Amino acid sequence: MSSQSSTLYPPEGFGPPKERHGHAAGSLGLPRGTEVFSADNHISLAEDIFYDRFPERLKDQAPRVWYEDGAYELGMGGKSFLPGEFSHVLMQYDPLTGAGSDNLEGRLQELRSDGIVRELAFPNALLALFHYPDKEIRELCFRIYNQYIAELQARSAGSFYGVGLINWWDAEGARRTLEEMKGLGLKTFLLPLSPGQDDEGRPIDYSSTAMIPVWDAIEEAGLPVSHHIGETGLKAPCEVNAIAVGMVANVAPYREMFGRYVLGGIIDRHPGLRVGWFEGGVNWIPSALQDAEHLLASYRHMLDRPVEHEVRHYWDHHMYASFMVDPLGLRLLDLIGAERVMWSADYPHNESTFGYSEKSIALVVDAVGPEKAARIVSGNVMEYLGL
Repeated sequence: MSSQSSTLYPPEGFGPPKERHGHAAGSLGLPRGTEVFSADNHISLAEDIFYDRFPERLKDQAPRVWYEDGAYELGMGGKSFLPGEFSHVLMQYDPLTGAGSDNLEGRLQELRSDGIVRELAFPNALLALFHYPDKEIRELCFRIYNQYIAELQARSAGSFYGVGLINWWDAEGARRTLEEMKGLGLKTFLLPLSPGQDDEGRPIDYSSTAMIPVWDAIEEAGLPVSHHIGETGLKAPCEVNAIAVGMVANVAPYREMFGRYVLGGIIDRHPGLRVGWFEGGVNWIPSALQDAEHLLASYRHMLDRPVEHEVRHYWDHHMYASFMVDPLGLRLLDLIGAERVMWSADYPHNESTFGYSEKSIALVVDAVGPEKAARIVSGNVMEYLGL
């Protein structure tokens, strides 16, 4: 076996250098005028916005934001909502200027030093509020975060786009938060893969008829739905290298939700939906399509609702996915479609390309040529966001 076929990951120069710095070095082999747009970055909430912006009657219920041991924490009474492993990962970032939300200008300058002109920024610790038990407080936090991130977006003059949060557990709340989010100018929102429980304590089923009014509101809003890795934890304790073991599971969480959209009737009922899958790479897509096609053919006679299209239709017309460094995915682009994938830096995470983004982009140019590469590193995410 040749050395090329024995490893899928580029062996040299790919991985987070310590003491990272931007490393843009001129031409990337892209068409003139291409402005690199990272489809998946992250921003840590660095200001105590919930306490500051909650009404007086609710301030004692506001989650607090503080900095501790190298990470921005979110919690109550000095106790973080974040699992210890998650906090430990956050603490491993190099002290990058723009990691926190309190230095937008420094952040944009730092990204430009690595050749990145625009970005879509997902939250970090806010995932801890997805299943906050008081749903009134949860929605209030989401609305305040949307207002805050929209203020950063407006200040950035088209360089920073923030990902919003919505109420997904009741239709009226979904419509209310979506309308407010659109009014703020946000272009997409993060929907959890695990929606939690309804008011009666029953698990929420995204593909159930009970959720149709929520999907109605999402479809009517016209904003794309974004899903992101980060919710999957280890199913059992791991004594050795738990962070690395957990991340191997964490980067591959999408099959169940993909099945709900395609085979569970969500898109058939709501054909206006657009869906993005972020930070899980793109190499999972051909196998998911292949398996869904085989299983649909095998079990079509047992379905209680017909699937209206062939599996490929749902991917080709409704879905996009992002990657950072995915040489296997790039080899499979003929099966995926170059127009459905979006490059990202994942700044400022450990697995970010920050410090070697030009090498990652060079892989894209080598794989598909300059014109298609321009779509992958810029045009596709702009299309996804409706810019």
